[in-house]
Amino acid sequence: MKLDRMNGMKRTDYCAALTKEAVGKEVVVCGWVQRQRDLGSLIFIDLRDRSGIIQLAFDENTDKAVFEKAFEVRSEFVLMAKGKVRLRSSVNPDLPTGDIEIEVAELKVLGRSLTPPFDILPDTKAGEELRLKYRYLDLRRSNLQNNLIMRHKIAKVTRDYFDENGFLEIETPTLIKSTPEGARDYLVPSRVHKGSFFALPQSPQMYKQLLMLAGFDRYMQLARCYRDEDLRADRQPEFTQVDIEMSFVERDDIFAVAEGYVKRLFGEVLGVEIKTPLPRMTYTDAINNYGSDKPDTRYDMTIKDISDIVENCDFGVFSGAVKAGGTVRAINAKAAAEVYTRKEIDKLTEDAKGIGAKGLAFIRWVDEQPTCSFSKFMTEEQMAAIYERTNAERGDVILIVADKKALALSVLGALRQTVAKKLGIIPEGKFNFLWITEFPFFEYNEETGKYDAMHHPFTAPLDECIEYLDTDPEKVFANAYDLVLNGVELSSGSIRITDPELQAHMFSALGLSDEEAEQKFGFLTGAFKYGAPPHGGMAIGLDRICMIMTGSESLRDVVAFPKVANSSELMSGAPAGVDGAQLKELAIEICKEDK
Repeated sequence: MKLDRMNGMKRTDYCAALTKEAVGKEVVVCGWVQRQRDLGSLIFIDLRDRSGIIQLAFDENTDKAVFEKAFEVRSEFVLMAKGKVRLRSSVNPDLPTGDIEIEVAELKVLGRSLTPPFDILPDTKAGEELRLKYRYLDLRRSNLQNNLIMRHKIAKVTRDYFDENGFLEIETPTLIKSTPEGARDYLVPSRVHKGSFFALPQSPQMYKQLLMLAGFDRYMQLARCYRDEDLRADRQPEFTQVDIEMSFVERDDIFAVAEGYVKRLFGEVLGVEIKTPLPRMTYTDAINNYGSDKPDTRYDMTIKDISDIVENCDFGVFSGAVKAGGTVRAINAKAAAEVYTRKEIDKLTEDAKGIGAKGLAFIRWVDEQPTCSFSKFMTEEQMAAIYERTNAERGDVILIVADKKALALSVLGALRQTVAKKLGIIPEGKFNFLWITEFPFFEYNEETGKYDAMHHPFTAPLDECIEYLDTDPEKVFANAYDLVLNGVELSSGSIRITDPELQAHMFSALGLSDEEAEQKFGFLTGAFKYGAPPHGGMAIGLDRICMIMTGSESLRDVVAFPKVANSSELMSGAPAGVDGAQLKELAIEICKEDK
């Protein structure tokens, strides 16, 4: 079949934009063949573009040459069709355009297609690896197209909102100096300065602070960022964040801007009202009650401390943990006894051990009396106190971990999510935003016996904590905050240090010598000496917010050309080797890995 040329014919309408109001109108549509149905004297073609599907009709009134051309087309051929819109004799209620069709008078075949390696359908059964290899075909599926269309809307509302609130969108460099940011940098060799490297930015952190010093006072950017770290469903090596910074503000001013943004975004894109001000929770309360600094508050099942009840019991696992300075914590899975049989609890135990727990104690209340893995070591009074503390009743399952506090909380936090998904108690279509505040400034490293910074070195401590920087690191809390949505961290931010003396003090507290601090951050700290306004900001993950708003399970469903778990792109084959001449020009030699 010879391909046709457009020869001046122009599209007048998108396929799914047509309605019954267009009946009798002559239109031109373009797209791909979803399917062709040959009924002998009738041929129907479902034509698809990014808006959806319209049916093309060919019958005994169709020009013979046009009918024969329609007979030859196959799935994924590219067509242009001209004709009149008419009502369908057989309505398809599953299609927005199911009550109309186009009576085709002229048909052009603009592109042929091989048989696709998988069906171009929203619910295709093809594996992800195959679909990512042929990502350009995968992206023809309506669900992914709708995701990217929504992403466009999200980006547009974002720019509109911040523009209306006095922010300037300013681009920052993508070839920068390598500085410690918490993850490995992607490095770019310099041809001119052999042996030296640029880094791709993990964030525009220092540049946006410099913009505040430069007097721009309200900055935003849809910033591309890069981190060389292990991937998962909600992480990609390259990502986009809604980056903002503001001068002459305190924390609540930043909260107000961010809350106005999410209220506008969800209202305009999804038609969902987000009530503001958003709730707040301290880091300590989040960890103690949910075992996570990004808790999903759409369901209950909070963690209870039962250490005081069991510290003198005869069950050595419990009493021993408390005496060793640890803790005993529990969660109550309400009405879970029918779902969590002993076999299922054994699976949960293996999950807990996989996270680091030594085991998992349980109470399963099915009959009049609960079944308990440790009851023979307990008094009736102690068991009754546990039931009361956990609000246990018939039908419930109590899961208990005894260990060091941090481990017990993190294990129960993870089990809480696992159990909630298994029980199906996480409500759909609900969006629970939450600010997490008052993060610890330092984190104790048991391997080194020292305190490590939990934040980038420009994060300000709370004023009332500065006196403890040198004497009691555990009492130092950061003027930092996270925005959490449905158990996903959307954003991190902080008020920044602008006092050069305090900044030098912080570098010292973090173990950086004056020489190291000058080498890594001198261009920024030097700028602080020329009049730095008080400022702070945050960065909201655009990919993650798109993932949640589209109801996707993975970031790969809202990114056009994503990477897989090993940071490769299956379609193009990146990363790949380069010509030896290029390496020589860069003064780079590839070393073989030791086996």
